[in-house]
Amino acid sequence: MPNGSLDSHIFGKRSPLSWAVRYKISVGLASALLYLHEEWEQCVVHRDIKSSNVMLDSNFNVKLGDFGLARLMDHELGPQTTGLVGTLGYLAPEYISTGRASKESDVYSFGVVALEIATGRKAMDKDSEISLVEWVWIAYGKSKLLSVVDERMGMDFDQKQVECLMIVGLWCAHPDRSLRPSIKQAIQVLNFETTWPNLPTTMPVPIYHVLSTPSVSSGEPLISTSIEVGR
Repeated sequence: MPNGSLDSHIFGKRSPLSWAVRYKISVGLASALLYLHEEWEQCVVHRDIKSSNVMLDSNFNVKLGDFGLARLMDHELGPQTTGLVGTLGYLAPEYISTGRASKESDVYSFGVVALEIATGRKAMDKDSEISLVEWVWIAYGKSKLLSVVDERMGMDFDQKQVECLMIVGLWCAHPDRSLRPSIKQAIQVLNFETTWPNLPTTMPVPIYHVLSTPSVSSGEPLISTSIEVGR
């Protein structure tokens, strides 16, 4: 793709993307996910939504790449046990716990990418003790979302869109899958067709039972042949 992958723009040495382009990419990625989840004859769960899999054409239109981990599911069925794969930092807590992929786990990953786009910070930063989602949620709780916007943009951004994207990102990355929006609902908010949600000022703590599997161990980093460290 002419403009490579999204991560090369927000984390690499390329010139920083303008806010207008960032917002366009966010809506484009959400639209691609809407097609996979709701508009094709079967539901496609991608299972590895991350910034390095978001490819950009010459006009910065989004092409979602790497379907090697994707799974087909019937629209009527709920989460399916597919085995734990994906990339640390983008995995929903219930997916880590159960190994069951779902539209909601894809939505969680989208939320993380949305926050990366707004902040210019990686999902997992080796120099930080907290995740990107936690970091942004703390700023949200203090009513200081604008303080975590990618500083490379200076003040050249639409404040309302920035707040909208970060709140949608947090909503999508809600620890409780039942409280996440569908990707269609997220798009409606991003298009300002409906109001954004009122989220709790403190990030909720997920409650789930961790299954004993070869890929998951209590208290240790989640790493296996199918899981990559967030990048």
